[in-house]
Formats: sequence, structure tokens, C-alpha cells
Amino acid sequence: MEGLIRKTTAVFLRPFTVPGFDETLPAGEYDLETELSVPASHLDPENWRASVLVRLHPRESHPGLARSLTLSLTDLDRAHAKDKMSGKELTELFLEDMLADPMTRLVMQADGISEGHLRRIYEGSNISEPVGPDQIRAPRMPLSSVREVNAIQAAENEGMPSLTI
Repeated sequence: MEGLIRKTTAVFLRPFTVPGFDETLPAGEYDLETELSVPASHLDPENWRASVLVRLHPRESHPGLARSLTLSLTDLDRAHAKDKMSGKELTELFLEDMLADPMTRLVMQADGISEGHLRRIYEGSNISEPVGPDQIRAPRMPLSSVREVNAIQAAENEGMPSLTI
């Protein structure tokens, strides 16, 4: 049985480039073919890597010439992610996704890390001084929240033996 092939379409909003191909590809729709499993005729199934066949737009100089390009899934994903983020790098895409996550925001708040601090780290800027544990300020909680937390802890510990030293 020959490997399964998945056909799909990718849309690029802006011209883009891919590693190993010296041409800037125009924005538009591209037909893709991805082989989902190792072909039976492949000599070394252990080292097989999935790749994508991209059907390229014909050049203006040769309108009837069909062209295609074989890429790794990683290269295609990077080009598509960069296109979605208006040309931003993949690290910026990752940072935006991370900052949009509410759990990440909670951990940042608990650790006293600001959004600006993370952005400087991902930009590669030098941060003036490393922050030690003694320099991190605990987030201030309103007095009503502190009372509420203490009441919850007291209720949770109700009936538990207390240790007096």
C-alpha cells in the first residue's frame, strides 16, 4: 500500500521565503500535498521525515510551466506562522500566545514578573541586573483578600491537630 497523501491549501497574505529556495514566493493560495506515512518504496524507513509538496504559481515568463517545491513541515510551518504575524519572527508568535494564556499571566503575577520584563528577555535585550529571590516583591493583596485567604485556610484546617512548640 502506498503512503497516505493529504491534500490541502495554504493561504499566504504576504510574499514569503523559505530556506534553501532563492526566490520570494508571491502571496496567494498554494496547493499542498503531504505524505502522512512512510512510502513502501522508501529504502530507509527509520530516517524518513514528512515533507510537503507545494504547487507553486507559474512564472509570468513561463505561464504554462507547472512548478513544485518540496519542503520540510517545519519550514512550511515557520513561513506560515511568520505570515500570520505580519512578518514577525516565530519567537514573537510564541511570546504573544504565551502572554494570551491566563495561566501564564497568573504564574507571572505570582512570580512578580511583568510583561515588559518578558518582552525584553525575548528581544534579547540585556536586562540591567539579574533579579534574585530577595529582590522580587510579592504582589500586594488588598486587606480584604488577605482576610479571605486566612479564613479559607482556617476552615480547611478546622479539626486538624495543631502543633505547639
